[in-house]
Amino acid sequence: MKRKLQVANIGMKFGMSHVEGALGCKDAEIALICDSNEENLRFAGERYNIPEEKWVTDYMDIVNNPDIDVVTVAIPDQLHKQVSCDLLRAGKHVLCEKPLALTREDIEEIVKVANESDAKFMVGQICRFTPAFEKAKELIESGTIGELYFVESEYAHDYMLIQEPWRCDPNRHGVIGGGCHAVDLLRWLAGDPEEVVAYGTHKLLPHVTYDDATIAIMKFDDNLAGKVFVSTGCKRDYTMRTVIYGTKGTIICDNTSPTMTLFTVDENQVTKEPEIINIDVNNHNAVKEFDVFADAILNDKEVMTNAEEGAKTVAVCLAIVESAKTGEKVKPNYNF
Repeated sequence: MKRKLQVANIGMKFGMSHVEGALGCKDAEIALICDSNEENLRFAGERYNIPEEKWVTDYMDIVNNPDIDVVTVAIPDQLHKQVSCDLLRAGKHVLCEKPLALTREDIEEIVKVANESDAKFMVGQICRFTPAFEKAKELIESGTIGELYFVESEYAHDYMLIQEPWRCDPNRHGVIGGGCHAVDLLRWLAGDPEEVVAYGTHKLLPHVTYDDATIAIMKFDDNLAGKVFVSTGCKRDYTMRTVIYGTKGTIICDNTSPTMTLFTVDENQVTKEPEIINIDVNNHNAVKEFDVFADAILNDKEVMTNAEEGAKTVAVCLAIVESAKTGEKVKPNYNF
């Protein structure tokens, strides 16, 4: 009988979906769950019927356990670098939540250690596994909407009641901590932006020092532009509404609706009646995400969202934050 991947999950408050991802994978089984908060650990253990002997409060018990193959990391962003690098140096395959890290120094260190390790590393850019966005990618690549000329996405999420100290860290700007979803999505659909210019406002979240609303305009090339809007204090339901404009059509979609809209043209380039496409709502598709990572490990495949991909997304976010502060155009630094 083929040995299943032995999985450890770190972070039970934000990592419940990763536990479900591992539980849903036929090629894996959970060996340990970890959280420094015993209440979180007990809640997860009892919820998923994981016996107490598989609970640990110190992640070094995972680092030093030779039987662990894969580790998911869902802890405050400020801790991603230390924990991920310790795991990689111990030869563990790592699936780390987004964003990769918050600072240039930390993303460079993770990329360096990941490149030096024989283990695989994946960043949890979950939008790439969201059904509506996967369908949009398919439509773009099939040529259904022609050549792209403008793409836009938004990360609208009210953080008023989410006031953990680590989320209020000035380094965890809303664009980096949450807006990285929209930035990564546009990178996946349209490529790496060459430069950005951004503006920010701060009217909604008195408990943070960074802008709680930011708009960024991106130049991908001379004939392709983009926009990202991030609001972490907006008064509306959570959404990542995304619109993709091509020379032959337009896609309107988000991660919380059961339908998406596709506009195309007839032989005379006249816009036809829109097509409404039914779509699954699964905006945290951790089961597929983990399946893809397990497949990469077991069959030695490239990881789509490796450390460098995660670093490029953070590099764009850092450029947006810098531009909003300085009022100048900024070129993201993709050299790692």
